[in-house]
Amino acid sequence: MRKIPAELCIRCKGYKYLCGLPSCPIMDRFRSVTLAISKIHNSEVIEGSTPPSIIIGERGYPKVSLLYNIPPGVQGESAKDYEDPRGWWGKKSLNEILSLRSQMISSILKKIDIANPYRLYEKEISLAGVSYKPVDSNAVSDKKGIEPKLRFDGIFIPRGPSVEVNDIKVQDNPKLSPQFEKLIFDDVKAESAILELYRNGEDYYKIITGLSLGLFGLKKNRKLVPTRWSITAVDQAIGKFLLSQVKQYPEINEIEVYYSSYLGNYFHVIFFPSTYRSVWVEIWHPLSLWTKELIVSDLSENFWGEYDFLDGGYMASRLAVLEKLYERKRQAGVIIIREITSEYYAPVGNWHIRETTRRALEEKKIGTFYNLTEAIKFVNSRLKAGNQIMLEEVRSIKKLLTQTTIDLFLDKK
Repeated sequence: MRKIPAELCIRCKGYKYLCGLPSCPIMDRFRSVTLAISKIHNSEVIEGSTPPSIIIGERGYPKVSLLYNIPPGVQGESAKDYEDPRGWWGKKSLNEILSLRSQMISSILKKIDIANPYRLYEKEISLAGVSYKPVDSNAVSDKKGIEPKLRFDGIFIPRGPSVEVNDIKVQDNPKLSPQFEKLIFDDVKAESAILELYRNGEDYYKIITGLSLGLFGLKKNRKLVPTRWSITAVDQAIGKFLLSQVKQYPEINEIEVYYSSYLGNYFHVIFFPSTYRSVWVEIWHPLSLWTKELIVSDLSENFWGEYDFLDGGYMASRLAVLEKLYERKRQAGVIIIREITSEYYAPVGNWHIRETTRRALEEKKIGTFYNLTEAIKFVNSRLKAGNQIMLEEVRSIKKLLTQTTIDLFLDKK
């Protein structure tokens, strides 16, 4: 069956879905949005529990918008399922995630000064954002209609229909961990706070939200940080610490291949004996999100942590790799290959990249080799793209193979 992008399946007009999916994503999302709006009995008040879920936008910076997400009529622990990346992994399908996100209303507070995070703190909005339990809330609007759209982004989780509001009221007491509360009151640099929370096992996604809401840092310098920026900033800060440790460890002694997949994204990770260096390869299939032909992109990172360009997906996957090497007290050369198929018909943020790489490295390795070229050929044979791709010819991998050969020659000398 010839597949077409899921966004076009509305053209099926009652016939079997040409996209090959078991149900129509457009109609499923439409039903979810309609359900959410139907639960708002008073058009001026949106009531429910935030999971929690808060986004700081970047448009208009330094005057930004805050999006406070509430599933109308859903209260208590059941609200947690509406934003739970780690809990979703391997359990929720792409359609189920989109359905959940479609049922939350984004209550938008506009023109918030990034230099005044204390305004949100005093109203407990920022505290609700880092609560480890859902928080009963309501949002008051004088707007007549809710915009019934689901908005996508490659970095953070999609958000549902939205409406501009005049006020957001937190009606419940946010529940914070003692460590989180301590660092909100401490006058320490934001990077130090991030690392302390991470090393003490705090929820990774709450650390991102805490930075975004200006809860960390020297008190005189605290600012709101757009969520898109805070995700990469936390990946970078923790990755920097992990890499500084990993570079001190001995190298692994064999070539290892790992694998995992989720949401139509297929990941292979190769560890090989070397000082730390890394290659990231993305293979985008035709009719996946942003291309009508097979496209391959790549970047490389050297021992000193210098990479060709900043890529949010790579930073998410890199974090999982460095976590594993740090846990093993070893360093290695790394090749990460992400294959994105047409099954991934709508972006849900880069959390799944981080989590799928973590799962790949938690599972038993699928192969060991004594020759890097053979390991790369093995991965190549498993790709959905088949013989359309020659991994050995990808710029960063070809360069890596050449450097590895020279290194071995010099070692023998």
